[in-house]
Amino acid sequence: MHALPFLFALAAAVVLAPALLRALEQAGHVRPNYRDRLLPVPFGVLTPAAAMLALIPLVLLQQLASAEVFHPEVLPIALYVLGVLTLGLIDDTLAGDRREESTGQIQRGWRGHGAAALRGELSTGVLKAAGSLGLALFAMSYLGLSNARWLLATGVLVLATNVFNLLDLRPGRSTKAFVLLGAGLAIGSADLRPLWALGLFAAPALLAGTYDLRERAMLGDTGANLLGALAGLWLVLTLSDTGQLIALGLLAAVTVLGELRSISALIERIPVLRELDSWGRPS
Repeated sequence: MHALPFLFALAAAVVLAPALLRALEQAGHVRPNYRDRLLPVPFGVLTPAAAMLALIPLVLLQQLASAEVFHPEVLPIALYVLGVLTLGLIDDTLAGDRREESTGQIQRGWRGHGAAALRGELSTGVLKAAGSLGLALFAMSYLGLSNARWLLATGVLVLATNVFNLLDLRPGRSTKAFVLLGAGLAIGSADLRPLWALGLFAAPALLAGTYDLRERAMLGDTGANLLGALAGLWLVLTLSDTGQLIALGLLAAVTVLGELRSISALIERIPVLRELDSWGRPS
């Protein structure tokens, strides 16, 4: 029964996706991608739309048939995921072209966002970071963890959310990273329970990722933040304290690397990563 949220949300996403794609295009919500193709954005909004539609039969089934449909962690999961989605949507709506007024250069990383905040400008990057931290602290407080584990889980969530946002510079890259991470966690732990706990949001996010990969739409920060939130939650729900500490260190290292170097340039220099990164994209 615990797989039902994944299946119902996936079915809802399949039904909604074509109409949502048309609605974004007709409303003029398009943006050039890295190849200057105008694509509908943010297609990440497919996830909350499909998840909320799927809740209708799922909650009716749970209440009227007394079925155990949802995992106990679903409420903190929903709290963090929906909050991060909102922050991503704010970024997609208000960030503009992200250029600094003084230099005309595109804002990148914490230095660009920090400089904008110090000038008194609205930095959606700073808002996302602070908002994600507040959401993570709040959501993890519902898992009954000790103070040390609560802070550790919060750090993993916030850094994972940011890392997947850094990865979302090419079609399908963040979705592939999520799939690889999830496969590694599921195989290593021999446990699909975390996937089913995340299923209400993970299923439509994966479908949206296929549209992103095929360059039919762009996830936007809405979708990239979502994948990062789901990745962080999967890590927290699967790993031991030691595993989370290792994950925290790796995520911090990627964050620093993304601040100092171009992740896309690094991927292009490594043949295996370059091949994996380009797989599935239209020529």
